[in-house]
Amino acid sequence: MNINENKRFALLIDADNAQAKAIDAILTEAARYGDVTSRRCYGDWTNTRLGSWKSVLNKHAIQPIQQFAYTVGKNATDSALIIDAMDLLYTGKFNGFFLVSSDSDFTKLATRLREAGLEVIGIGRRSTPEAFRAACNKFIFTESIMEAESPADEVKKPKKSVKTSASIAQDSSNPISLVSKDDKKEPPAKIADPSKDKILKKLIREAIESASEEDGWANLGAVGAYIPRVDSSFDPRNYGFTKLGKLIRSLNYVEIQQKTIDSGSNVYIRFKESNE
Repeated sequence: MNINENKRFALLIDADNAQAKAIDAILTEAARYGDVTSRRCYGDWTNTRLGSWKSVLNKHAIQPIQQFAYTVGKNATDSALIIDAMDLLYTGKFNGFFLVSSDSDFTKLATRLREAGLEVIGIGRRSTPEAFRAACNKFIFTESIMEAESPADEVKKPKKSVKTSASIAQDSSNPISLVSKDDKKEPPAKIADPSKDKILKKLIREAIESASEEDGWANLGAVGAYIPRVDSSFDPRNYGFTKLGKLIRSLNYVEIQQKTIDSGSNVYIRFKESNE
């Protein structure tokens, strides 16, 4: 997505379910969508567990919103964030919201904001429940944007061995965000060979069929526009690639063709006939 300076966003962070070290990557990502004019982070700042946030909040001019935990087992922070989100919605000053959390409690909020015609972009861990991810226009994994500086399609020697098997869950000793009560099922980590990902293959097939022309070829741009409408958490970076085109070129079941139309060159793709 290209930068759109005319769009204004509010960035609301659930400090209980996000990690301070991810903020640099989050703000860099947010800048691609527009101007983040309101930045708020919610938590009980009397709790020493949130101590790592202090320098981050000051550095990025993020407003800390204090919310005491009045009752054990109840998340007052979620309620404060939701109330503020609705207040900001009714100001009519924003085109969209960034909701930074891995907590499914924000599913209804995301749905309500979308009903009002605003763009909702969620940012959280791969373990974020599917309901919250689907409620957003787009959901971005913090693991992917924090790794964006050294993507898999750029050959670099890792400092440590990298886990790329889809069967290996994220190392719990180095979480991207604080564990939430919803972290019961981890979606698969990115895999070494995207061609072996059956879910991705099905998604690409559906996108090509939806966007294909009479000759069976589909414009890559149309395919790229279709996919997020079906899977809001899709991102080439989840597979280690910076662009959709690079991911597509790595798939052994896709054919690629350059077509010149109206003096312009466009990329078209289709499934290989030999593929089941």
